[in-house]
Amino acid sequence: MADVKPGDGAEALKRYWTTGAGAPKIRWGTPGDFDRCVRAIQKAVTDDGRPPLSDRTIKGLCSNLHVRATGARPGQAPSEKR
Repeated sequence: MADVKPGDGAEALKRYWTTGAGAPKIRWGTPGDFDRCVRAIQKAVTDDGRPPLSDRTIKGLCSNLHVRATGARPGQAPSEKR
């Protein structure tokens, strides 16, 4: 997360993962985006020396980022419906 520095705040992190350099890692709106979000953010947190986020926290964060990126909850974006 090189383009986000300490003190940038939550909004900068949300932008990083939804429209910034983190977004291509997730590929929002494609199958598996939620699971990729969970893995990518958990990896970024622990690689930075922090303890892993709880399952509930990381899934809630990724669900909220999914809404921001696609306009819908995981599995509900138009591109994800069958």
